[in-house]
Amino acid sequence: MTYQFIEPQGAAQMQAFRELNWAYRDYLRDDPDTRALAEVFYPDDILAAALADEAAYRPPLGRMRLVMHSGRAVGCGSVHTLATGDAEIKRVFLTEQARGSGLGWGLMNQLLKDARDLGHARVVMDTGIQLKAAQRFYDRMGFRRRGPYQEVPDSMRGQLVFFEMDLAPSTAKKP
Repeated sequence: MTYQFIEPQGAAQMQAFRELNWAYRDYLRDDPDTRALAEVFYPDDILAAALADEAAYRPPLGRMRLVMHSGRAVGCGSVHTLATGDAEIKRVFLTEQARGSGLGWGLMNQLLKDARDLGHARVVMDTGIQLKAAQRFYDRMGFRRRGPYQEVPDSMRGQLVFFEMDLAPSTAKKP
């Protein structure tokens, strides 16, 4: 399998990164069980603003990753600084064709390495309570479940599962 976890450069790669982030939002929105997550956290204006703020996801504050498989963009994810020593992993997504291929492990390990390289000691993230496969995946990677690490709208209380991982060298488990 030929794959790379690249930092998007240039207009074409940034367009692919943005399109995959929109595809993630659409994936959530198209499922009745996760539609509310998309509507609250990723309405058009909020997601567009997040994707336009490249500086928050470029060193020294963060890192974007595009998953390339045989020259085609099939996934994305990003990490950004929340506070000194703390990073958050955001919008990890693989296309349906890329799921189950091991690319998720590779992408998450790359994002954890990126967070370490940016000087963070801990990474946090969340996922929807309905996304059971994602929860099992993060559990297997060695993340610990925790309470909210930032304010959650009242309508979303109980709809998210929160995770954290200390970033000692190589804390992520292998598949």
